[in-house]
Amino acid sequence: MSAPEPFDTRNPPVPRRGSPLRPLPKLIFASRWLQLPLYLGLIVAQAVYVVHFLVELLHLVEAAFGSKEALQALITSIGYKTTAPVGTLNETVIMLVVLALIDVVMISNLLIMVIVGGYETFVSRMDLEGHRDQPEWLSHVNASVLKVKLATAIIGISSIHLLKTFINADNYTDRVLIAQTVIHIAFLFSAMAIAYTDRLMAPAHPPADPH
Repeated sequence: MSAPEPFDTRNPPVPRRGSPLRPLPKLIFASRWLQLPLYLGLIVAQAVYVVHFLVELLHLVEAAFGSKEALQALITSIGYKTTAPVGTLNETVIMLVVLALIDVVMISNLLIMVIVGGYETFVSRMDLEGHRDQPEWLSHVNASVLKVKLATAIIGISSIHLLKTFINADNYTDRVLIAQTVIHIAFLFSAMAIAYTDRLMAPAHPPADPH
């Protein structure tokens, strides 16, 4: 029996490429690039959110220094209403504005997850392995992980909206408060159902070798 040939580490074997795709499968597979304009459009939406964030932040800073116009712009933006005239920036207005800024940031994070995770999962690889700025969650992203992360992000955004509504509860009817609470609970149950379904569909881990 002849000895096996030694493995040349300097010239490792090159894996054979599969046969080229037939025209129709190749066309169907290439259709994934039709999603590229959608992700580019989300990048434009991200830029709009950045501009909106900076404008709101500028108004907050100007209102803190006594600008009546900036204060009125903030009150109109957050939908704050009160019977007493608001002459200066008060704690409630500041809290509502800050929550609105946090809401913008969380929606921006959601956009990043959809853009980066969706492109990596459904369009093409980004080859970010080893890059120092590679997001930690992107190293193990797939369709199931992306769904769970998106559901979690939506719950966070819903929580911020619900908190803003409760702080400004005098300007909302009981029906609106109850409806937003029920919708938030529905988001929670939906995320739990997605996570549970993903756990059921995940392959079982093989038992560990005791030796």
